[in-house]
Amino acid sequence: MSRRFSVPGYAGPGVSARLGALARLVQIGSARTGPDGFSDRLLGEASYLLSRAGERLRLSADHTVVALAGGTGSGKSSLFNRLAGADFSTVGVTRPVTRDIHACVWGVSGSGSLLEWLGVPRRHRYARASALDSGEESMTGLVLLDLPDHDSVMAHASSQVDRIVGLADLMVWVLDPQKYADAAVHRRFLVPLAGHSEVLTVVLNQSDLLDAAQIDDCVHDLRRLLDAEELHDVQIVVTSAATGAGVDELRKVLVEAVSARKAATARIAADIDRMAERFAPLAGLTGDGAAADGAADGWLGGAGSEAAGG
Repeated sequence: MSRRFSVPGYAGPGVSARLGALARLVQIGSARTGPDGFSDRLLGEASYLLSRAGERLRLSADHTVVALAGGTGSGKSSLFNRLAGADFSTVGVTRPVTRDIHACVWGVSGSGSLLEWLGVPRRHRYARASALDSGEESMTGLVLLDLPDHDSVMAHASSQVDRIVGLADLMVWVLDPQKYADAAVHRRFLVPLAGHSEVLTVVLNQSDLLDAAQIDDCVHDLRRLLDAEELHDVQIVVTSAATGAGVDELRKVLVEAVSARKAATARIAADIDRMAERFAPLAGLTGDGAAADGAADGWLGGAGSEAAGG
């Protein structure tokens, strides 16, 4: 399945206008808090979204941030090294090894401020400048992140994952045949990304451990789980970091995102829609099904009809 970063109605000024409407809504809502008004938590999260989106839009539009996330032993770091063409990130099987964010950048010019914003330590920044002379021109602008293992017992590592999940333009979740159905992963990370199918890819790694029938069974069951979580359009890519199988398909996903240069605005647009659904009941909208899908634009365009207060 090919991903389309068309973002109809969202590109450029569309996103800016919608962010302006959300800012107005927060301003109105701040004056109407209390038991029958807007919660401080909702307003705080909306304010954070406005801040994060504004910062991202001010940073390099020539770079697309793709984060590889996964648990211990999923092969996330091995995939990162495969894509990067070098053993930049330490690999571990039975215990968390990736403690800090690692980044590989194709075309480093202009990426410095973006990497600082993402919090990538300078010692873990790698450039693929030489790769641009070896057939990887289509990757120019990619900022590929290897995140700490999400199941790390280290609070610092876990908080980094939570932070980058909210900042990345495109999320790639790496699962393995043993733990692809882990309820903790789905509840904590995948379910909250419902509505973000355009900027989310799920990888079933370690296919070399399965035969063809077992791969089909795992993909079918994973598809069932994602559909149940309203992630119907999320692409599933089957890979093996050990053999390289499927890595070219995953690379095509990254190239498509980089070439379109719209993943950042697509991510922000999806975040705005998600936030609009949470505000919708307070603005007299149903917030469910197709009604919410069509209501977000019109409602935000009017700043929630002045927060349903006239």
